[in-house]
Amino acid sequence: MFPEALADAVSASLRAAAAAGDLPEIELTPELERPRDRSHGDWATNVALASAKQAKMPPRQIAEIVVRHLPDVPHLESVDIAGPGFINFTLSRTWLEDVLRRAATEGPDFGRTDLGEGTKVQVEFVSVNPNGPIHIGHGLGAVLGDAVCNLLDYTGHVTEREYYFNDAGVQMDRYAASLEARYLQALGRDAAVPEDGYHGDYLVDWGAELAAARPELADLAPEGRRREIFAWGLERAISDIRETLDLAGVRFDVWFSERTLHERAEVPEALEVLRARGYLYDAEGAVWFRTTAFGDEKDRVVVKQDGNYTYIAPDIAYHRDKFERGFDRVINIWGADHHGYIPRMKAAVEALGYDPDRLEILVTQLVNVTRGGQPVRMSTRAGEFVTFREVIDEVGIDATRYYLLATSPDHAINFDLADAARQSMDNPVYYLQYAHARMCSLAAYAADQGVTRAPLEEADLALLTHPAELDVLRETDRLAEEVAEAARRRAPHRVVQYGYEFAGAFHKFYADCRIVTDDPALTQARLWLVEAARSTLRAVLGILGISAPEKM
Repeated sequence: MFPEALADAVSASLRAAAAAGDLPEIELTPELERPRDRSHGDWATNVALASAKQAKMPPRQIAEIVVRHLPDVPHLESVDIAGPGFINFTLSRTWLEDVLRRAATEGPDFGRTDLGEGTKVQVEFVSVNPNGPIHIGHGLGAVLGDAVCNLLDYTGHVTEREYYFNDAGVQMDRYAASLEARYLQALGRDAAVPEDGYHGDYLVDWGAELAAARPELADLAPEGRRREIFAWGLERAISDIRETLDLAGVRFDVWFSERTLHERAEVPEALEVLRARGYLYDAEGAVWFRTTAFGDEKDRVVVKQDGNYTYIAPDIAYHRDKFERGFDRVINIWGADHHGYIPRMKAAVEALGYDPDRLEILVTQLVNVTRGGQPVRMSTRAGEFVTFREVIDEVGIDATRYYLLATSPDHAINFDLADAARQSMDNPVYYLQYAHARMCSLAAYAADQGVTRAPLEEADLALLTHPAELDVLRETDRLAEEVAEAARRRAPHRVVQYGYEFAGAFHKFYADCRIVTDDPALTQARLWLVEAARSTLRAVLGILGISAPEKM
C-alpha cells in the first residue's frame, strides 16, 4: 500500500547507501506527502533535505544517492528529483487499476484499516442533564461523537459509545421543583417556578402532561409529591432525549446513571483513593483536592462544609469507573463552557494513578443558527435556545448532520437553515448525495439499454485513459488515507471535505465521459469505474451517518 511502500523503500535505500559507504547512517523516518501540483507526481518526500544536516551533504546529492539505491517498488513508474532535493514518485496506471478492483469488490468497506489494532476506546458524548430537551449545541456533540466513533470503528478500534446522565445533584432538584410548579399550575393550584429554576415553556407542556396522567399527586405530602414528580420528570426528560437522538441516527451502547455511582458508594471510594495517595486534605470544614500539584491555579473542594459533594466528586468517581472497565483510551466530548474543567479532570485521572494522556477531551464551540443570514429563535418551548429536534424537523437529518460535521469542532459553526434546506447543487449535502444517486441511475440506465456488467476480471481497465476517469481513481485512492488521518485527529470534517472533492471529481467524469457507449469494452470499464466510485461514496456517507439515496 502507498505511501507506506514508498516510505519502506526509501528507508531501505538509506540503509543500502550507508552499507555501501555512500551515506552515513541516518536516523530518520521518511515522510511522504501528495504534491499539490499533480505534474510533480503522485507522492513526494523531502528526506534528502531533512537528512542534509546529519549527512553533512547537499540535499540534491543525497537525493541522487537515495534514488540510485532505491529497491524495486510495484506499480512505481518513475522517480524524479526536483528543486533543491525533493524526490517525486509517479505511480503507473496499474496501481489505479488495482485501486478500482479493490473498491469495486469491497463495497462500503473499502478503505477500512487496522490502524487502531483493536485498541479499546470509550467515547462519552452528549451527556446532557435529563432536565429538558437537547439544544443544537448538544446536537453538535451528538453527531460529532457518532462520527468519531464511526471513524474509530472504520480504522480498527473497538469503540463503546456512552451517555452519562447527571441525574443527581442541585440542577436536578431545581428541575423537579420547576416541574412541580408547572404541574400544580396545570391543576389550577397556586405555585411559582423558583427564581433559579427552569423557565422554558417545555415545562408548561410537561406539567400539563403530568397533571393529566397523575392528578392525585397534588394531594400528597410535599416530600412524597416531590419524589414522585422527580421520578416522572426524570423519565420524561430521558425519553425526550432518547427520541431525539434516535431521530438523529445517534446510538449508544451504554446509558450510565450518576445515581448508580452513589448507590454503589463509588464516590467515597474514589475519594479514599485520592486521600490514600496524598491528594486530599481537610481545611475550613471541607475536603479539598490538591489539584495545584498538577498545575491547577488553586485546589478544589470535593466535599462541602455541609457534607454534600461538589460537582467534581462524582466526575472523579465516574472516570475511575471508566478506567476500571479496561478501556485503553477514554474520549470525552464537551461543550465550550467546559474548557476550564479539562485540567481538573486530567489532574483527577493522574491523581487516581492513571496516565492522563489516556484521557482525551474534545471541546466543541457554539452553533449560531440563522435563516437567510438572520438569527433564529425557533420557539419559546425551550426557553432561550434552539432545540436539536426543531432543526432536524426543518431541514432533515442528513442536512443537519452534514452542516454540523462540515466545520472543525474547535471553530464556531454558522448553520443557515435556508442554505441547508435548499434542493440544488449549491447545497453541498445535496451535491454529495446526488453523486451517489447518479451512480445508481447509471447502472439502471445501462440495464434499460440491455447492457449487463461483465465480471470484473473480464473488464479491460487499461481503456480508462481519460483525465476525468483517472481523477476519479486518484480520488478513490485517497479514501483510506483521509479516513485514517481523520480518525487520528478526531476530525470528521476532513471526511466531509474529501467527500465533497470526490463528488466533484465524479460529477466532472459524468459530464465529460459517456458511460454507455458504442464501444462495449469501454462501457464495461466505465461501469466498473462507477461501481468503484459508488463504494467510495457509500463509505464516506456511512462514516458521516448520512443516507445514500438511489434516486433524487
